[in-house]
Amino acid sequence: MWTRKELKMRAKDVLRTSYWKAFLVSLVIAVVSGFSGCSFNSDFGGGGEEGLFGGMEDVPIAVIVGIIAVAVLAFLLGLAFEIFLRLPLEVGARQYFKQSAQNDVNMNYLGYSFNKGKYLSIVKGMFWMSFLNFLWFLLLIIPGIVKAYAYGMVPYILADNPWIGTRRAVELSKQMTKGEKWKMFVLDLSFIGWYLLGMLACFVGILFVLPYVNATKAELYLTLRRKALELGLCSREELGVPEEV
Repeated sequence: MWTRKELKMRAKDVLRTSYWKAFLVSLVIAVVSGFSGCSFNSDFGGGGEEGLFGGMEDVPIAVIVGIIAVAVLAFLLGLAFEIFLRLPLEVGARQYFKQSAQNDVNMNYLGYSFNKGKYLSIVKGMFWMSFLNFLWFLLLIIPGIVKAYAYGMVPYILADNPWIGTRRAVELSKQMTKGEKWKMFVLDLSFIGWYLLGMLACFVGILFVLPYVNATKAELYLTLRRKALELGLCSREELGVPEEV
C-alpha cells in the first residue's frame, strides 16, 4: 500500500538537495514536448471564409497541391521528431528522476537513451506504447485515459532494462498498475492546486512545479516496482535491479 503523502514527502526530500538539476531536466522535456505538440498543429489563418479555404476556387491546382505537400511534410517531420527525439528523451528523464530517488543524481541520465546500443530498443518500446494508447483514444476518451495509466510505467521499465522487449514492457506496466489506476488518477489530481498557482505567474510558474510532479511519479514507480518484485511479477534480473535496492 502507498499513500500520496508518503510519495510526496520522499519526493520533497530528494528535491531539497537537487531541485535545480531536476528543474533543468523537466524544462528540457517541457520544451521538447511543446515543440513536438506545435509540429502537429498549424494555424492556417483562422476560420470562416477568411481562413485557408476561403476563396480556394480561385487558387491554381498546383498551389493547392504544394500546400498539401508542405502540410504532409510538416506532419511527417513532427512525427519523426516525436518518435526519434522526444520519446527517448522522456525515458532519459524518467531514468534521471528514478536514479535521483536512489541518491544517484546525474544529469547525464537525460541522454541515457542515446548510448550503449539502447536507442533502437527504447524507440521501439516507446513507439509501441504510444501506438497502443493512440488506438484506445480513437475508440473512446475514457478507455484512452485508463490505458494511459495502464501503460504509464513503460518509460521507467525501459529505463531499467531497454532490452526487455516492447510487448513485455507494456504487459509488465499493466500488471504493475492493476488495481492502482484510480489512486494514480487521484495522485495527478492532487497537483491541480500547484498548477493553478503556477498559472498565476503567467503560466511560467508551472515549470517550477514539474520537478515536484516528476519526482513524485518516480517514487510511485519505485513503489510499484518493489510490489511487483515481491509478488513475483518480474525478477531483479529482468529489470536489472541490484539486490541492495
